Amino acid sequence: MVVKFRYTTYSLALMSACLTCLSSNVIARDFFNPAFLNGMNGSDRVPDLSAFEHENSQSPGKYRVDIIVNDAFIDTRDVEFTTKTNSSGKDSSTLQPCLSVKDFRAFGIRTDSFPNLIDNTLGCADISVIPEATYEFIFNTQTLRFNLPQAALSPAIRGYVSPDQFDDGITALLMNYQFNGSNSYARRSNISDTENYNLNMQPGLNLGPWRLRNYTTWNKSDSDSSSGDWDTVYTYVERNIPTIKSVLTMGESSSNADIFDSVPFTGAQLATDDQMDADSIQGYAPVVRGIARTNAKVLIKQNGYLIYQSYVRPGAFEISDMYSTGGSGDLYVTVEESDGSRQEFVVPYASLPVLRREGSLKYSITSGQYRPYDGAVDETPFTQATASYGLPYGATTFGGFQSSSKYQSVAVGIGQNMGDFGAVSVDVTQAWSTLKNQDKTSGQSWRIRYSKNLTDIGTNLSIAGYRYSTSGYNTLGDVLNSYRNSGSYSYDRVRNRTEATISQNMGRSLGSLTLNGVVEDYWNEDRRNTSLSVGYNNTWKLVNYSLNYSYNRSSQINGDSNRHYDSDKLFSLTLSLPFSSLLPNTWVTYSMNTGNPGSTTNSVGLNGTTLADNNLSWNVQQSYDNEQYASGSAGMDYSGTYGEVFGSYDYDHNAQRVNYGASGSVVLHENGLTFGQQLGDTAALVKAPGVTDTRILNETGVKTDFRGYAIVPYLTPYRYNEVMLDSETFADNVDMDITSQKVVPTRGAISRANFSGNVGLRAIIRLVDTLNNPLPFGATVSDPAQENYSSIVNDNGMVYLTGLQETGSLKVQWGKKSTQMCTAAFSLQTAAQNAGITQSQAVCR
Repeated sequence: MVVKFRYTTYSLALMSACLTCLSSNVIARDFFNPAFLNGMNGSDRVPDLSAFEHENSQSPGKYRVDIIVNDAFIDTRDVEFTTKTNSSGKDSSTLQPCLSVKDFRAFGIRTDSFPNLIDNTLGCADISVIPEATYEFIFNTQTLRFNLPQAALSPAIRGYVSPDQFDDGITALLMNYQFNGSNSYARRSNISDTENYNLNMQPGLNLGPWRLRNYTTWNKSDSDSSSGDWDTVYTYVERNIPTIKSVLTMGESSSNADIFDSVPFTGAQLATDDQMDADSIQGYAPVVRGIARTNAKVLIKQNGYLIYQSYVRPGAFEISDMYSTGGSGDLYVTVEESDGSRQEFVVPYASLPVLRREGSLKYSITSGQYRPYDGAVDETPFTQATASYGLPYGATTFGGFQSSSKYQSVAVGIGQNMGDFGAVSVDVTQAWSTLKNQDKTSGQSWRIRYSKNLTDIGTNLSIAGYRYSTSGYNTLGDVLNSYRNSGSYSYDRVRNRTEATISQNMGRSLGSLTLNGVVEDYWNEDRRNTSLSVGYNNTWKLVNYSLNYSYNRSSQINGDSNRHYDSDKLFSLTLSLPFSSLLPNTWVTYSMNTGNPGSTTNSVGLNGTTLADNNLSWNVQQSYDNEQYASGSAGMDYSGTYGEVFGSYDYDHNAQRVNYGASGSVVLHENGLTFGQQLGDTAALVKAPGVTDTRILNETGVKTDFRGYAIVPYLTPYRYNEVMLDSETFADNVDMDITSQKVVPTRGAISRANFSGNVGLRAIIRLVDTLNNPLPFGATVSDPAQENYSSIVNDNGMVYLTGLQETGSLKVQWGKKSTQMCTAAFSLQTAAQNAGITQSQAVCR
């Protein structure tokens, strides 16, 4: 026995030593035996927790995630995740995102370079076909992170939104409206009472990328015995064409005014829409070129502000995606090398509206009939085309032509960024025209424009221009308006026109000064007009004050051969002081206005906003002039979910007036009729069924209506617009995980922002089997009445659920076998409540 024991002992020792030697190569994975949970709730059923055994492993389904590509945030969206199949053909615990080739293209991936990157039958593309491409789903932070080689990505442009992201919006009938009414009651016997009414309507239809728009007006006054006058301003159809960054317009519209004066037409127009470009390549900014010795950081400052920062590799670099600042001021470039050394150089910069970035093209082609506002004028056919193109070294060339049977013109010009000397453009237009019943004439119009920012002294000469036109020069509108069925036509032909806009920053605590001036004279009569305005603004402690002066003078020679002058001089002083110590969001104002001939008016008023959303504004004012006449006014304006209404009362020694009105919009869509504030050009429709009276953040007075819908107006086309619900205004029966959606509408679109909330009762339900035993810990509970919603049973068989109806059924599952599933019917009609949460019990069968 001893010997046998001794052999057994030696054998066990030898086996232990061998296993110890092998332990560095054989490591068991972490495993939690779910059978241990049995003792926690007395159940002998073991829940299937295999989906949660590994780090970051979760059940497949739809998750809302932040998408990151090479450390750059791309988007937040709902992504469907499926179980990844391993090499043995079995499902692994790793989730893989289901994203299409279109999605990857929108992320900036060069999908055309990888022909094997295709969608499968589920609409999912496998990004692993891109060499060295990896992804990671970080569940704790709900982040989907992609790491890709730089060669797989398109060159990054700041502010760029891929056309794949553009949303043409929903199919909808829509209308903006605005009504104004006024009743005047005379206070003197020689004045009559008056009534005036005005209605503006802009109906339209959105169908895919197509936009049908109309503008109709109605006017009626007490002197009009009829039912009022109706007039149509325009009707047109329009659609965007992202592939060429253009907009096609057909119908009644007006041509662009970049080079020629705008001309109303009935026909068709194809024109560039600059807003489709990234923010960083809109407007004009010079191309910054340099050479980096190492991996370096490039910093660009203008007027003391850092406006650009980027990282470049060793060698020559080129920066062409700076945001346009809309002004001027030299660019100070610093290249910080990785070894600590620095390069510094200056790129001169000044801008004019006509300047374009290098390689940038803007064009417009218009053809149709002249659309006069006077019905007696002929509708003459014409064609117009313009173009401007950015050249190297800060130059821009531009030009165009206009052609009709009565008129032809050609324009050509060039603009130049001259750096320290500002920016200048010069253009000339040659025109050949035949006015009605007159001989054919020809003439030229020369124009020069200049812009410069004198940073050192704070002066900005934003635009100074001079135009000279010869006696034979006419515009297209002048000529076509002369062809009329009745009456004669006369017009003013400008000979010289000089204009300037100057602003001066006086320094800290000294305020700012602005100056605007225009001087012009005419060919067909000896007349000269001069307009000058000066403004000064500053703040002293809490007081904002401004001084303004305007001077207008016109002169002409009448029949007596003497020059007669007509001038007008106005001066105003305005003070504004917060009154919030007594009334929140209130200001007290004082103004003094003087004019010819020596009249002076002093006014004192209060104005402010109130209500929780500051969507009710009000004002009260009382005035006296130097003739002891009194006048006053009071008014209110309310902006709400269904539109805007206003009313006011004012009086003077002549009459009393009551003014009133309403404005808003109506949208008819597949889910019904929604009222709101005026849409603007582009809008969003919030769809949150059952989530009523909930405020839309950053929108004054906008809340969801009684069905959970709302109109969010004035969105920016071709850009990410975030629509956010204010969770603090949710009703007690509303739970919502996602309160923000991003939309990228095309111009004129109504994009839908979908929100899915759990609307209904909140309850804690204890789930038991037919033997009154609690269901297993970790069992998944879902409500068939709510899509993509589930909860988990705790260690006592209890589950917390939201959005429940008073009665219903729940599906419970703790494994994949049929014996690991059951259905529990519940009723909360008579259940007890505590702090808004209903407590009940249900038997699962």
